Amino acid sequence: MAVHVINEARRCLQCKKPMCQLQGCPIGTNIPEMIRLFLDGQGNEAAAMLFANNPMSIICSLVCDHERQCEGHCIQGRKGSAVQISSIEHYISNGFFEKLQLEKQPPKGQRVAVIGSGPAGLVVAVEMAQMGYDVTIFERKSHIGGMMRYGIPDFRLPRSILSRYKEKMRLLGIHIRPHTTIGGALHLDDLISDGYQAIFIGTGTWRARRLGVPGESLGNVHYAIDYLQNPGAYALGERVAVIGAGNSAMDAARTALRQGSRFVTIYARSNHVTASERELDYAIADGADILYGMAVEKITEQGPVFIKREFSEAGEMIGQGLMELAPADSTIIAVSQRAKDKLVNTTSGLDVNDKGLMAVDEHGQTTRPGIFSAGDVVTGPWNVVQAAKAAKEVAKQMDVYLQSLSS
Repeated sequence: MAVHVINEARRCLQCKKPMCQLQGCPIGTNIPEMIRLFLDGQGNEAAAMLFANNPMSIICSLVCDHERQCEGHCIQGRKGSAVQISSIEHYISNGFFEKLQLEKQPPKGQRVAVIGSGPAGLVVAVEMAQMGYDVTIFERKSHIGGMMRYGIPDFRLPRSILSRYKEKMRLLGIHIRPHTTIGGALHLDDLISDGYQAIFIGTGTWRARRLGVPGESLGNVHYAIDYLQNPGAYALGERVAVIGAGNSAMDAARTALRQGSRFVTIYARSNHVTASERELDYAIADGADILYGMAVEKITEQGPVFIKREFSEAGEMIGQGLMELAPADSTIIAVSQRAKDKLVNTTSGLDVNDKGLMAVDEHGQTTRPGIFSAGDVVTGPWNVVQAAKAAKEVAKQMDVYLQSLSS
């Protein structure tokens, strides 16, 4: 692994205009500098730079869509294979993580609450703690990580990585309250009463989106967002139908195969998938089949019923066939998620848009002063790197807000 990564790093041309960074990386990671430091034996400095720019660096090195991002913009890929930037980033950010010495400003004497510990929540918590604020994370589940822990399978993102993040946050003085739902016993206004002067909402999108067809309540039908949280609790049988074409559908299919199902088929409504090319390739390599142009009409105990759609070369639908049953012991629905509304319903003055997502201004501030939000609960389901990018910007605005209170 080390020789492979070093060889890959040596292939970097150190472009004066690095498109891998400027166009390929949503959070602007300085990839040439990362590689230069690494090859110069300054791994600690490279890891520190990566973390400072993106606290989710280890995770992004594993789960980002690198073919469309950094590696997809590598100049080496024009005539041959792109530099495997993801492998280099992972080697550095993972290998030097425990050695990171995170600096922390003197205590400011102001409390900050972070609701939810997905990528946006963790980034805000780390950034605010390093600025000297007293940070408490409120997490409704047992462990931190949000969708990274409960929505991405362990074979893609090992849980041990998130446990290591927890230790880093402990060293920063961040408090974590697991099994604490804001909107349950505690309301958001309780936090304000107890002296939290700024609050970040990063609660994600945990409610499955329905298909809206007959049969969704049958006993052999499950939602991917629920299934992926604890696959061992389900008995899917040998034949599984997965409806959807995003990364969650690929994750559900690959997980079902690992749990013992023998025949897993992914049904895409369109003539393409929204999942990354790599995730589709791995799903097929793991043994999943995929059928395109399958519009579900209903779900039965014997499996889902589809209408086959025909498309032109331009991607326009030109016809459809008769209804046909796809025999399956279980059906998994993976057609996106939306935000839950418990927190909003128990808080006055906190607005959402017509999709039920948190309404924020250009600075990430909600319709109540001092309450900020970013990540999937604002954008809808997206990805880790975009959530991290937005959270970094919101953390800066929270700092500005808090300083205005003490001036």
